[in-house]
Amino acid sequence: MAKVRLLVVDDSAFMRKAIENMVKKDPDIEIVGSGKNGLEAIEMVKKLKPDVMTLDIEMPRMDGLTALQKIMAENPMPVIMVSSLTTEGADSTLKALDLGAVDFIPKEKSFASFGVMKIEDQLISKIKSFAKRKSLFRRPILSKPVATRPGTTVAPATPAIRKPAPKITSKKKLVIIGTSTGGPQSLQKVIPMLPGDLGVHILVVQHMPPNFTKSLAQRLDSLSKLTVLEAQGKEQLEPNHVYIAKGGTHLKLKKVGPHYYTEVGTEPSSTLHIPSVDVTAASVAETIGRDALGVIMTGMGSDGMKGLQLLKLKGGSVIAQDEPSCIVYGMPRAVVEANIHDEIASLTDLHQRIVAYCK
Repeated sequence: MAKVRLLVVDDSAFMRKAIENMVKKDPDIEIVGSGKNGLEAIEMVKKLKPDVMTLDIEMPRMDGLTALQKIMAENPMPVIMVSSLTTEGADSTLKALDLGAVDFIPKEKSFASFGVMKIEDQLISKIKSFAKRKSLFRRPILSKPVATRPGTTVAPATPAIRKPAPKITSKKKLVIIGTSTGGPQSLQKVIPMLPGDLGVHILVVQHMPPNFTKSLAQRLDSLSKLTVLEAQGKEQLEPNHVYIAKGGTHLKLKKVGPHYYTEVGTEPSSTLHIPSVDVTAASVAETIGRDALGVIMTGMGSDGMKGLQLLKLKGGSVIAQDEPSCIVYGMPRAVVEANIHDEIASLTDLHQRIVAYCK
């Protein structure tokens, strides 16, 4: 099997070396080149034809966003951005994801000695996964939702057993959406397509650091008919509102009388991700149960499977995104293999299926 060809572009020699040290531990990844700015990135992509690239945002001569826009227009490929954890860094990262970047590495925390092994494993896994699905990156994800172009997806490696769309006997009051890698781009093809009078509450759990979820909420709010905000806790849930779980905290529900309220906190602290889809889905299952719809979208790992399993046991419904339209078919795969889904839908159909359960 051919090695995955990785290009590393960063103005910091330390950062370039840090990435190299992490990925060189995997014999299936080969670093084919390294650059110091956006101009070098553009030329090296043309010359070296890498499978995947890591790209810093802030660089001299030409910044990462300018370079990314040109690369995605001329030689589209999977690009992982290297971003600071500041609010400004979050805004720039969301812009990069709009332009077609597939994921990001939060620079400041990733390369400290604490947690390096976890970052190594995730980075290696993502690089190899993105390389296998290069055809998904032929065109950038635009700011406004558009129909998927024919030929922009790859056939599933293992065809999932599709269940026919079930007969919906009762309308849902709440929707929980869980996603991770590839989520910000994919959410832009779902949330803005939902009608402003949907009439339900929507909770979204996206694996992201603090600051990033606020930028994501603001971005989705600017594109959507629904009101989108980052959950702060103690908010009374309102229909036609989307609550994004705040990075670094879990999002739970609490019922007081006839009303539902958001709760945020860091417990349980033992989960792999904070926020965790499992934690939110379990809270929804215990609080609302059969009146909730769970939607699991693109992402690595299996977060969400256990929580949605509980939701299913309580009588709720579950939709899984299909493999061809996922940037990473991990979280939906876990749900499908556990056979707790009611149906499988493509990214471009998800908003229609959500409406079918709610209106």
